[in-house]
Amino acid sequence: MKSQIKKNLIIILLTFVCFSCSQSKNKIESPNFVFILADDLGYGELGIFGQEIIETPNIDRLAKEGMILTDHYSGSPVCAPSRAVLLTGLHTGNSPVRGNDEWKQRGDVWSFEAMFNDPKLEGQRPMPDSTKTVANYLKSNGYKTGMVGKWGLGAPNTNSIPNNKGFDFFYGYNCQRQAHTLYPSHLWKNKQREVLNNSIVKKGPLKKGTDPNIPMSYQLYNQNDYAPTLMHKQALDFIERNKKNKFFLYYASPLPHLPLQAPEKWVNYYKDKIGEEEPYIGDKGYYPNQFPKATYAGMISYLDQQVGEIVTKLKEIGKYENTIIVFTSDNGPTHLSQVDIDFFNSSGIFVNSKKTVKGSVNEGGIRVPTIVTWPNKVKGNSKSDHPSTFYDFFATVSDIIGNPLTYKTDGISYLPTLIGKKQETHDYLYWEFPSYGGQQAIRIDQWKGIKKELLKGPSNLHLYNLNDDPKELKDLADSHPQIINKMEVLMKQAHTKAFIEKFNIPVLDE
Repeated sequence: MKSQIKKNLIIILLTFVCFSCSQSKNKIESPNFVFILADDLGYGELGIFGQEIIETPNIDRLAKEGMILTDHYSGSPVCAPSRAVLLTGLHTGNSPVRGNDEWKQRGDVWSFEAMFNDPKLEGQRPMPDSTKTVANYLKSNGYKTGMVGKWGLGAPNTNSIPNNKGFDFFYGYNCQRQAHTLYPSHLWKNKQREVLNNSIVKKGPLKKGTDPNIPMSYQLYNQNDYAPTLMHKQALDFIERNKKNKFFLYYASPLPHLPLQAPEKWVNYYKDKIGEEEPYIGDKGYYPNQFPKATYAGMISYLDQQVGEIVTKLKEIGKYENTIIVFTSDNGPTHLSQVDIDFFNSSGIFVNSKKTVKGSVNEGGIRVPTIVTWPNKVKGNSKSDHPSTFYDFFATVSDIIGNPLTYKTDGISYLPTLIGKKQETHDYLYWEFPSYGGQQAIRIDQWKGIKKELLKGPSNLHLYNLNDDPKELKDLADSHPQIINKMEVLMKQAHTKAFIEKFNIPVLDE
């Protein structure tokens, strides 16, 4: 009898051990996260999204190995607020940063020379000390966290710098104005300035009498230390250093945001492909360029090259299969004339116009090309039209980690979409933007509502059916009063008074 009991116990023990081994073998450890944020990249500027001139083979391959989110939105139509939404998980009705604020009360904040001499002039107005980011969350869950690229959410002399907002490591531009040159006087490495081998060059047009058709006229604007290359090396080094850790890399590239500055190899490639073009002689905001179209295309192809190198590095250290890569853009393409968005069809299926791209809550300003890969979980060559947005990333990360958030965000996890499960949907997506006349937008299912010129007072809501009219050309407000009324109620609920007075739209608080 005792012998039989002993045998049974051994069988049970062996069964348990075998089951545990099987479970351990099949269990997927928490993934790494690499979030690659392009700057001013349009919905139509990637090959996989229909681009016919600019070549992006590495990003296109990423899309084929993962999922395209066709209806994914940025946090805002311009830089700083979009990034704040991404990192905090709060939409611009609640976010502490709702517009670009260069904090000009400090002095000559647009002078590269003044900022170099006095770092207190550098950077944007800070987020509150209480603000929590996705980096804070991941760090508290055992991740090594790094940021490379453009910050724009708090000046160097404030508590709102990357190293105080959850990032173990930072290398790049603290200030988004500094990113108006890709050959800056310095970058920041954690809390210290790293002075580069570049001279400070004032922005402005070519001097009178200068021949715009010879390369010598543009030598001043192409120097030694190219920031995107320096930052890319730091991104690769961060991954290498943390190959034995769980890590989160937020890679906020300055490409292809102006100025027009690209590696010579890529400019020459597109000069041959595009042919002769009219030089851009410059203005008070940006540097001149002899081959503006070739340079712009070259900036995007160089970014594509860097994405390929990130993937190669992840594969090299054996982390690619269990790394979630998100590739997207902070807003739509620029409306400035030195980028010919009609020539490139930068907005893709949307409208290429100054009033509907960057700076606008129209689809061309906030719907962004988005790709997610996770070979262990996400089916390759797949697509989803689930409406999602930047403020969903925080919730998605929390869902994946399995540790609930202890503070409020506005997002809904899109993990179910990524892994083919039933997806909870937003009641609505919301944006407000206190610049470019004052704007609001809301999306409910296929319906999109837009208000503009709110700084002048109350504005009527324009209504579009995105399924039939993605270009937002046919206003259906008069024929759908019930949808309009519903949107008006939800927009009022979504808005709170801004923390920074400059970000308030007075009519919304009446």
